[in-house]
Amino acid sequence: MNAYEEYMLGIVKPMREELVNVGFIELVTPDEVADHVQESKGTSLVVINSVCGCAAGLARPAVAAALEAAEHKPDHLVTVFAGQDKEATAQMRSYFEEVLPSSPSIALLKDGQLAYFIPREQIEGFAMEQVRDHLAGVLDQVCAK
Repeated sequence: MNAYEEYMLGIVKPMREELVNVGFIELVTPDEVADHVQESKGTSLVVINSVCGCAAGLARPAVAAALEAAEHKPDHLVTVFAGQDKEATAQMRSYFEEVLPSSPSIALLKDGQLAYFIPREQIEGFAMEQVRDHLAGVLDQVCAK
C-alpha cells in the first residue's frame, strides 16, 4: 500500500464507522455484494457512501435518523464506499443499472430487486430533515410487511 492509500484509509475510517455504528455491514468486495444481493430475502437498505460533504452533512445523518423515525425497518443494512471500494461499488450499481451512478445515494432493494432509489440530486442541497423524512416515508412504504 502506498502512502496516499494509507492516508485515505485513515480519512475514510470515521466515515465508514458512522454507518457501521448504526448497524450497517460494509460490503468491500464484488463477491460480498453478489452474495448479499443473491442470498438476502426481504428488504435491504443500501447506502453508497462517499467522502463528499453532502454524505457527511446530509446522507449519513439522514439515514441514521430515518432508521430511528421509520415505523417499518429494512431487514438488512449494507453499504459500499464509492471511490474506495470501487469494484464492490460497481458490482452493487450493476443491480440497478436503470439509474445513473451517483454518490452518495440510497437504494432500497426488495428480494434483490430495486424498489426505490434516492440519487445525490435528492440529497445535496436539501435539509437533513427533508432527506430523513423522504427516506423514512420510503421505508414505511416498502418495508411494511
